[in-house]
This record gives sequence, C-alpha cells and structure tokens, in this order.
Amino acid sequence: FDIGRIAGNRNFCNKLWNAARFVLLQTEGQDAAPGAQAGRRPDVIDRWIVSRLHRAVAEVESQLSAYRLDLAAQALYEFTWNEYCDWYLEFAKAMLQDGDAAGRAVTRHTLLSVLETTLRALHPIMPFITEEIWQRVRPLLGLEGETIMLRPFPVAGAIDVAAERDVDWIKEVIQGVRRIRAELNLSPAQMLDALFQGGDQSDRERRHVGVAGPEPWLVDPRRPDAVRAEHEPGPPEVRRTRVGDVRPLAVEHL
Repeated sequence: FDIGRIAGNRNFCNKLWNAARFVLLQTEGQDAAPGAQAGRRPDVIDRWIVSRLHRAVAEVESQLSAYRLDLAAQALYEFTWNEYCDWYLEFAKAMLQDGDAAGRAVTRHTLLSVLETTLRALHPIMPFITEEIWQRVRPLLGLEGETIMLRPFPVAGAIDVAAERDVDWIKEVIQGVRRIRAELNLSPAQMLDALFQGGDQSDRERRHVGVAGPEPWLVDPRRPDAVRAEHEPGPPEVRRTRVGDVRPLAVEHL
C-alpha cells in the first residue's frame, strides 16, 4: 500500500477530467459529427493520435490476455497522459485556432472519438469518472445507449506508420528547440526563428507537413520566416541541437 500511488492516480483522474472539459468546451455546439469529415482527409496529427490509440488498445488486449492487469492499466495511463493530453491536446489547440472550417471539424471529431474510445478502454479500471464523462460525450458523437457499460470494448485498428514517423520527428524538433529555450532562459512567448541544417529529402519534406504544434512558429507553413532551410554553417550566435541528422538552430528575436 503506497499513498504516493494513490496520489498519482488521483492526479490522473484530474488530468482526464480537465482534458474532457477542454474537449467539451471546443466541441459542444460546434460541427464535430462524423459527417463533418466527408471529403476531407484528417491531418497528419489527427492520423497520428488515432494510430497511437490503436497501438495502446492492442497493448491492452495483449496484457489482458496474459492476465497482466497492471500492465494493461499502465498502457492506458501512458497513452492518456503522455500522448493524448500532453501532446495531442496541445497540437489541437493550435489547429482549432488556425485551421480552415473543414479541418477544425475533423479535429473536433478526432478529439471526441479518441476520448470516447479511451473512456471505454478505461471503464473497467475506473468506472465512475469514465461514465460521467461519457454521458457528456455520447450525444456529441450521436451514440445510442444509456450507459458506457453496454458499449463494446475497443478493438485495435490499423497502424499509420508514416504518420507516427512524421509526428515523432516534429516532436523531437520541438523538444530540441525547447532545450535551446531553456539554455537561453527564454520565455515561451519569446519568438524565435528556427533554421535547419543538414538532413535528407525526407527531413525537408517534413518541414512542410502543414501542422501547427504546441509551438506553431516552428512548423507553421503560413510563416515562411519561422522555418528556413540553412545549408551553410549558421552564424556563431545561434544555439544548436540535433534531431537525427538534422540540426535545428534557433535565433532569438530581440
């Protein structure tokens, strides 16, 4: 018996609750039904989180078949906290602010559908909070049924390896620039120019995937001054980091 574990699980419940509040705030009264996706392919970020959800569900299925309830719970914990809450919600904030109407509708639907599937996966482990949130999510997705208890347990779907690879690259670049920010002791509000050195053609293509992440100045294609390809050695005052064969450089705006 560990009080620290209890406190950690309480924090997880708070994290899930606050994430659900954000999703409901962004989707209630908005175009977020499945039909809103007609004719519009989801963004790479939306495809990434769905793929990561499928991986998490597959891991849960594997651990449950081995009677490892602890590892099944850990897989759901890590997906919900580290990928859905910490990364996808932050990506979604920028996408909902800057995308076009069709893109925003797709992102809203992804927010809801991934949350609803996660709630069904979590329900056997933490039934009360998942039921409460599901009752608010259900009408927004047009789902039938009186309770989450009667909904089927999630089934893992296809994995989008390309989307996972692209978003992993974006995350590594963001983390690299964050390290530079920490070295320079810069505020998150301080604008930077991010430049790239080295890399191959796939790295150049990923610079234009067209997503706005937690630091949209890094990969926002509408700001050509935010990301520039630099093939010569950068000026000596820039700070450097490394992502594979690519060296993102950051230059402070004074």
